[in-house]
Amino acid sequence: MSEQSKKIRVCFIAPKAYPIFSPVVEKVFGGAEVDLYLLATELAKDERYEVSFVVGDYGQKDGEVREGVRLYKSVKTDRFMLLEGAKVWRALRRADADIYMHEACSLGTTLAAIFCRRFGRKFVYRTASSREVDGGYFRHKPFRGMFVKWAFGAANVMIVQNDQDAENAMRTIGREVSVIRNICRVSSEGLGKKEGILWAGRSLRVKRPDLFLELARAFPDRRFVMICQQGSGDASYEQLVKEAGRIGNLTFIRRVPYQEIDRYFERAAVFVNTSDSEGFPNTFVQAAKSGTPILSLRVNPDGFLDAQHCGRCADGDWERFCDLLRELADTPLGAELGRNGQDYIRYYHDIETIIRQYKEMFAGLMEKGGE
Repeated sequence: MSEQSKKIRVCFIAPKAYPIFSPVVEKVFGGAEVDLYLLATELAKDERYEVSFVVGDYGQKDGEVREGVRLYKSVKTDRFMLLEGAKVWRALRRADADIYMHEACSLGTTLAAIFCRRFGRKFVYRTASSREVDGGYFRHKPFRGMFVKWAFGAANVMIVQNDQDAENAMRTIGREVSVIRNICRVSSEGLGKKEGILWAGRSLRVKRPDLFLELARAFPDRRFVMICQQGSGDASYEQLVKEAGRIGNLTFIRRVPYQEIDRYFERAAVFVNTSDSEGFPNTFVQAAKSGTPILSLRVNPDGFLDAQHCGRCADGDWERFCDLLRELADTPLGAELGRNGQDYIRYYHDIETIIRQYKEMFAGLMEKGGE
């Protein structure tokens, strides 16, 4: 058997991830794409693995290699994937991997699960939001949810982002899951002066970007920075941009390439999250590794902001949310919470720690063979 054939072949599936590999492509991507990009590029450094990635069709050459990862293009991301599923299927065939991994549930999750069942390959799924396992997704999309729930059950391994999601998965879909935290590359560089209040994300309704505008209006003497990509299918985005433009102390930025986003987190005095629901936001990881305290209106997975003393959660109370901002912005408490966040990230989320967990999982799947 040749050395090449002994490698574990792993393929990641995220059509909207290509703009992270190629920053000149100014298109939207989210936390799930960042997760799989970091995992794929780090795994590709290990000569025991052959890594590929099914991405969308952005007009690039098919099969190009970036950062050690071979990229197979599939569907145009602005089209209805169900109608172009054959293109994804063909890309999965070209990848010819032993293990396929997907994150952020959609009908694409079901397609990947069917493909792996058909060709006897291993399927790994990782959730991108708590709504995927707390019942919210299935209530909101009952028809699609039937197919997604089947895919969850068909996965050889299902991964969630926190312990509460693991408990919910057992309750709602009746299966055990693994908890693997978000992956992160920690910088050893020092941090400069911190100022301003930061929000970063897509303009999805669940992330409530409108509330950050309200917060900026409530604190006219403070500087706010909002990095907000247009969410897929968001017809009200330009209205959000227009409203933001009327707020004198708010700087609105439509898009920042992934390779440049850290500097905004490093400069922020506080990072703010206004979402109704999340899994474990990558923005929390980015803020914590940058020594920036986190202020969340509602989201606090496993109560980690309190347990790790790296931020505060207002539990949905707007007045308390505003009071907490005053406590954290440019204060000794905010600086202390920021330092705690850095310690937490180095211990729990550093890429060397997380990649070991994935390698153990991938190797274990290969040892099980056809089971």
